[in-house]
Amino acid sequence: MTQPPLRNFTTRAASWSARHPWRAIAGWFLFVALCLGAGIAIGGNAASTEDFRIGEAGRAEAIAAEGGLQQRPVEQILITAGPGAALDAAARDAASRMRLLPEVESVSRPIRSDDGTAVRVEITMRGPELDGKKHVAPLQAETAKVQAAHPGVKVEETGGPSIGKGVDKLRGADLSRTEVIALPVTLLTLLVVFGSVSLAVVPVLLALSSIAAAVGLSMLASHVFPDAGVGVSVILLIGMAVGVDYTLFYLKREREERARSGGRLSPEAVVELAAATSGRAVVLSGLAVAVSSATLYLADDVIFSSIATAAIVVTLVAVVSSLTVLPALLAKLGRRAERRAARRPGRIRNRRGGGRITAAMLRPVERRPAATLAAGVLVMLALAAPLLSLNLTDMGRETHPRAIPAMRVFDRLNAAFPELKATHRVVVRADRERTAAALGALAARVQADPRFAGTSAPRTSPDGRIGVLEISVPRDAGSEAARATLTALRGDLVPASTGRFGVETAVTGDVARYADYPEHQKRKLPLVIGALLLATFAMTAWAFRSVVLGLVGVVLNLLSAGASLGMLTLVFQRTWAEGLLGFTSTGSIGSRVPLFLFVILFGLSMDYQVFVLSRIREAALRGVPTRTAVLDGIRGSAGVVTSAAFVMVTVFASFVSLHIMEMKQMGFALAVAVLLDAVVIRIVVLPSLLLLLGERTWWPGRARTAAAPGPDVTGRSLRKVG
Repeated sequence: MTQPPLRNFTTRAASWSARHPWRAIAGWFLFVALCLGAGIAIGGNAASTEDFRIGEAGRAEAIAAEGGLQQRPVEQILITAGPGAALDAAARDAASRMRLLPEVESVSRPIRSDDGTAVRVEITMRGPELDGKKHVAPLQAETAKVQAAHPGVKVEETGGPSIGKGVDKLRGADLSRTEVIALPVTLLTLLVVFGSVSLAVVPVLLALSSIAAAVGLSMLASHVFPDAGVGVSVILLIGMAVGVDYTLFYLKREREERARSGGRLSPEAVVELAAATSGRAVVLSGLAVAVSSATLYLADDVIFSSIATAAIVVTLVAVVSSLTVLPALLAKLGRRAERRAARRPGRIRNRRGGGRITAAMLRPVERRPAATLAAGVLVMLALAAPLLSLNLTDMGRETHPRAIPAMRVFDRLNAAFPELKATHRVVVRADRERTAAALGALAARVQADPRFAGTSAPRTSPDGRIGVLEISVPRDAGSEAARATLTALRGDLVPASTGRFGVETAVTGDVARYADYPEHQKRKLPLVIGALLLATFAMTAWAFRSVVLGLVGVVLNLLSAGASLGMLTLVFQRTWAEGLLGFTSTGSIGSRVPLFLFVILFGLSMDYQVFVLSRIREAALRGVPTRTAVLDGIRGSAGVVTSAAFVMVTVFASFVSLHIMEMKQMGFALAVAVLLDAVVIRIVVLPSLLLLLGERTWWPGRARTAAAPGPDVTGRSLRKVG
């Protein structure tokens, strides 16, 4: 009987790979080398300042750029710990040195703090704001020379460029450390699962090679979807997890089929059997992750576009590796296992049943499914309850870790010059006369308001049509007090002072950027979540030909996401876990985290969902009653799901040790979500629900109407050994 197209495709690919192992292996590593080489040769395309413009702040920045008044990268030289004359001498030396650098556009006069204990020199760099960190090294070198020439004072440098450079350096060191943590734990887990060094190495090797290929491909893709600087982090985070998962699913099934055959089938035939079942599940899982990740493009934000591109590329590459090189490796390892079995008969065995813990958890499910379903759902809802107090903010500069030297200088600079903590930039556009009049009226009104710390001199474009007024706020940019000044500025001060001139106005700056971004995400969240729910439903219903299972998938994924977000809120919005996890609470969650978590979790949950439901449906297709199929499917898949989840949790949990707050929150939330999904959802809630649904699980069809796949699924090459 004709096979479904997807199963036909996976078995054909596996058959060719298993019969031509060396060609498949060489082809895969050639593919990885070509992807990485092409990416390095062509290079990536980093997102520009224009790509980050959001809301009114983004509109203001676009108008300012039109007049040549866009925000430039700014560095501050802070001179302290010395007598007044020494401070002034060092400041003059720093200013004269900086003026000679080609990276510098202008240098301010030395500015003394109100208490006279500090002097600062402001350096405006050339080029776009985001490019400052690429060119800040010469400025830092000159600062070090000033310090050496004036040992009686303390000379330090901070600013957006030096902080950005420090963040990148710290992120790179953190990611290297996560690899050191995740790789040994992953190898040890796989060694316990398979009891074989070679089988433990294969998933890690394929995951790492998939990551390498994905990095190269993502560099090429960045010319369509610019990289916001998060691509490699996402590739490492997702790539290691799905790469190991897909290989683990395939390996486990191959071992089961080999043990079931008792040595009667060739390694190639066993690989084809695994491909017809787990191979199909891997493809479906990969497509689900890719489709779920693609909904992030609807957020209309360069950061989420970068995340989506990275997740899609690394997932699809991992799927390709499982369809091509993995069958070849399994065939070679199968031959080796045959020779070993010939020397030591009776060694092939297959442990089934899911283990004692799974059996213990399934006993109440089997006896009282309604009670266990209610208990499981109540636990998940209780964990989700803190989500009601969720507070989203953009993680501003002040939230960066103080392990970055420039951030410690940033704190000292703000203490000495509190007016530098945040700046509003009001942009005005009209004809020359009205622009000048509007800026003057606004400056006069703001200077009389005690909530502000003064204004700069208004700047205008060469034609006088566009002007900018900078207003200092002695509050941290992400604070409630700073946001209150933004509300007052936009809602009262700007309209009241410029309205009579009939000019176009918009407010940007540090506070506006941090305020507008979360608002933008809140507006896009319903669209993205709606598309995600629809995609999850459609993928599950299509994969299993069941509307009921499609709805079940959506509900269970919502439970997992809600519970993990609730735990995230409970831990990171409060202070009780600061010492345990090494962070300082901001009383909020990064505005990007919930959307990222929802989308990636929905995709990753499909891994377990597809694998578990595939086992259940296989049994139902053979004519097994649904109740028996559910229990056998859960028992048969529990071991591999638990092992895969442990690997995923390890990878994600290693990101909790990172210093960058949003990466720490993302790692924690994903680790919790996967753990809850694998244990509570897949072993308690899902089987309880399916047992209660019974035959209605397969509505509108019946699971046993399809042709049951017999042991010889290809009808071609399941030849016996010998």
